[in-house]
Amino acid sequence: MFVTLLKAKLHRACVTHAELDYEGSCAIDGRLLDQAGIHDYEQIEIYNITNGERLSTYAIRAEEGSRVISVNGAAAHKASPGDRIIICAYGALDENEVARHQPRLIYLDENNHIKGSRNAIPVQAA
Repeated sequence: MFVTLLKAKLHRACVTHAELDYEGSCAIDGRLLDQAGIHDYEQIEIYNITNGERLSTYAIRAEEGSRVISVNGAAAHKASPGDRIIICAYGALDENEVARHQPRLIYLDENNHIKGSRNAIPVQAA
């Protein structure tokens, strides 16, 4: 049996563009894709912290070092420049792989510079 787990996350990315007249997808700075381990055309989920919208699309590579996060096509109705979003990719793992799995969690500042990275989300006391 396979289990779907978080593979990668770009946390609190800042939307730089929302292009309605585009074929679709989300263009992401190539360096950020590489750091997170997200592939071109890989399915991603976008969770908009600013307005609560959630959507599914695929990643495409923007210019390395550009810090671009461009939400395109119909998804542009769900995000605006300046919105803070979480971009997640998931993977299916065999149950035997679950215990060894470590996602790539990349934390960004308001200019899409990497502030830090981890392989686990810290548990907060209630």
